[in-house]
Amino acid sequence: MPQAQIQLPGSVRFAALPPLALYAHLPWCVRKCPYCDFNSHEKTDALPEREYVEALVADLEGLLPSVWGRRVVSVFIGGGTPSLFAPESIDALLAAVRARVPLEPEAEITLEANPGTAEAGRFRGYRAAGVNRISLGVQSFDDARLKALGRIHTAGEARRAIEMAQAVFDNINLDIMYGLPEQTLAEAHADLRAALAFGTTHLSAYQLTLEPNTVFYSKPPHLPAHDVCADMQLAVEALAAEAGFEHYETSAFARPGRRCRHNLNYWEFGDYLGLGAGAHGKLSFADHVTRHERAKQPREYMAQAGTLQEKPVPPRELPFEFMLNALRLVQGVPAGYFEERTGLPRASVARKLAVAEEKGLLESDPRRIRPTRRGRLFLNELLQLFLE
Repeated sequence: MPQAQIQLPGSVRFAALPPLALYAHLPWCVRKCPYCDFNSHEKTDALPEREYVEALVADLEGLLPSVWGRRVVSVFIGGGTPSLFAPESIDALLAAVRARVPLEPEAEITLEANPGTAEAGRFRGYRAAGVNRISLGVQSFDDARLKALGRIHTAGEARRAIEMAQAVFDNINLDIMYGLPEQTLAEAHADLRAALAFGTTHLSAYQLTLEPNTVFYSKPPHLPAHDVCADMQLAVEALAAEAGFEHYETSAFARPGRRCRHNLNYWEFGDYLGLGAGAHGKLSFADHVTRHERAKQPREYMAQAGTLQEKPVPPRELPFEFMLNALRLVQGVPAGYFEERTGLPRASVARKLAVAEEKGLLESDPRRIRPTRRGRLFLNELLQLFLE
């Protein structure tokens, strides 16, 4: 069915600004994994921790006029491998953040860690600095699969890292991948059961994909067939539900009350400050939305600390950007979020919502917009309906 063309307003209007989060990118890692397309750089010498933290703080100070008076609901320190930085550096960063922006009293503060760089003393130091959530990049508990992925840790080191983290933190995410080179369905089951057996609060389970500009993309490994990967996804959902986890986003599972607040803010189209090499951010103002980004190379970034590339987001692009995030959520979002988070009237996408419903990809009513089971399985088809 042809879609009716809707003329979107030339500007947006916000009755109230959305929640605000903060992301800090620490781009170094011990070794670049062959599947990784993140902005990460192999550590070849001593890290310039003090200089880099100073650059992050300069970035934050440059953004203060745009967010003055707004509270930060969560902080996420990602990478790279942020656990390469000493606890003292993380403490200096978080102290600088607290001194410049008001944090919510119970703000979620996450730090990503690699099991290959995990130390009990460091975990205690991160906790003392204010980190209250750890995300461990385990990926697999099978040494052969870890080797195929180019990971620097072993299955035994992954188990010890989880145990060390559990001695300090009560909010821990485990990253697990499936559809790995030569992986069987039984091996994927074993990985998931091993991860769930630790009883952590959150699980991120996602299929390995071959991304451009990676070693795996130019030299593809032998991956399981599509149908096998689909069975692996079904096993993830079934085993996580059996263990008491809620499936709340495409690849995210949480115990009740333990959803990742920082990532939820992305998916619900909130605002976020992006600090660090290659970091991106999004900010809403009374009548427009902007995106900002930083230089990708660490040295170039530090030399330009406090500067950023910023551009407004055309109103015609906001419906797709909103749906690109919101429709990853299994239960979708409150219907009012569209107007609240884009500043556009719901009438601007009413026809597209109707077409998505007619195709069986979406359920929409005055209270909620959510993808159907079919919509989650064919998410790209659903999202294309909202492209301008």
